[in-house]
Amino acid sequence: MNGGVNGNGQNSRYPDPYGSSAGEYGNRNSGAFPQPGQQHTTEHTAQWNQHPRDPQHMGSPQHIGSPMGQQMSPMHSPQQPQGPQTQSGLQEQQAQPRPQGQQAQRVHPGQQGQQPQGDPQFAQPKKRWSTPAVAALLLVGAIAASATTAVVIDQTGGGSVISNGATTSFDSKSNNQSQQTSAEVTPGSIEDVSQRVLPSVVSIKVQTRQGGGEGSGSIFSSDGLIVTNNHVVGAAENGGRIQVLTNDGRQLDAKIVATDPQTDIAVIKAEGANDLKPIELGDSDALNVGADVLAVGSPLGLAATVTSGIVSAKNRPVQASGEGGGEASLIDAIQTDAAINPGNSGGALVDMQGKLVGIPSVIATLGGSAGQQSGSIGLGFAIPINQAQRIVQELVDNGKAQHPIIGAKVDTSPNSESIMGAPIVDVNDGSPAEKAGLKRGDIVTKVNNRPVDSGVGLIAAIRSHNVGDTITLTAKEGEKGDERQLEMTLDAE
Repeated sequence: MNGGVNGNGQNSRYPDPYGSSAGEYGNRNSGAFPQPGQQHTTEHTAQWNQHPRDPQHMGSPQHIGSPMGQQMSPMHSPQQPQGPQTQSGLQEQQAQPRPQGQQAQRVHPGQQGQQPQGDPQFAQPKKRWSTPAVAALLLVGAIAASATTAVVIDQTGGGSVISNGATTSFDSKSNNQSQQTSAEVTPGSIEDVSQRVLPSVVSIKVQTRQGGGEGSGSIFSSDGLIVTNNHVVGAAENGGRIQVLTNDGRQLDAKIVATDPQTDIAVIKAEGANDLKPIELGDSDALNVGADVLAVGSPLGLAATVTSGIVSAKNRPVQASGEGGGEASLIDAIQTDAAINPGNSGGALVDMQGKLVGIPSVIATLGGSAGQQSGSIGLGFAIPINQAQRIVQELVDNGKAQHPIIGAKVDTSPNSESIMGAPIVDVNDGSPAEKAGLKRGDIVTKVNNRPVDSGVGLIAAIRSHNVGDTITLTAKEGEKGDERQLEMTLDAE
């Protein structure tokens, strides 16, 4: 179909303090949207540097040097693509990237341990990549030996921790928290939840011609269906090996079932498995800000790691560029201060009932440039399970996922930052937006009861719904026009 409003991802995956976004994407790789009249291409969406509106999210996204590296930036204001872009949902107007500062990137373990400098950067807690030296220097998360502390992980599960020159051997199995027992464990405690969840979370190792990396995943079925991030395993779609390390020490080969780069979701199937323990699914919509949560995964290759924190915020629009310059993604994220580091990507964010509520995908990290990044600074972002579950089901059933659109183009350039709302640049003929009365020059300020403060915010708000849902947009003609309510049914891109 011709366009509609959708939330196709952009180059940066980062939090929007105002928690909203909307946009139509076209050529991600080229950095330009199709001209009016062209069909939306979901396989190519422009990358954007989102420039935050407040000091807490200042900066622009950076590229990860690894061929498979993905980057993210605050969703507050988008990166400017190299030319105007259009999506089947909303089109984003691009602008020149801002100077170095906060940046959003997928977290990649495997970087050399450089001292963090400058403003916070956003990064995805992806996998650890063992790529050429130059690329490894740019990955998020210190792994290689350096003048500072580094961690060396053996891909078979053993390894050693090198701290200030001292080396201590360890065995991952003996370090496996799920195998620890306690005489008394209080129900609902961190110990209790950890013991119940750890058997349902796996480590994922990927090896391709470009290099290798690690991430995490959650078991969805006893016969081996595992959900992770697309940026963890996507590079293996064109050839490569995927291995899964279960909590009880088994190594299983796995194959990709299907991926959805736009939401950074992937489903893989572990071969020869029939007795895995599926994770219990929770309700991300029912989460309250301040609720306790645990992040479970394999940061820096350290399997079965549990960290605790709270839900810091909900509905944070977060974007990231695609693998190797591929299709970007956008999520309406849960923000948490639970420590999330390179390798946590694709793992589990669970509530204190041990239920999966989010899939960790992005972190903010300190650094003045792509090669100067550190680990968690308490700003992690996860894909809400209520959104992920629908995508996963569609990937398993159909091999692809649908995304909701309204059929309009939105301005997400830095020039629009002073406008409180999502400026509509164009509306596609026959689209849900056009039928409802949305016009060029309108500014959308709400989706149902959710405030929208930017074009990027509109994208995320639309993405939080399903194809076929009926929504109400609050829009006004220009900044001083009277507000009106427009009801429309979301179409599929």
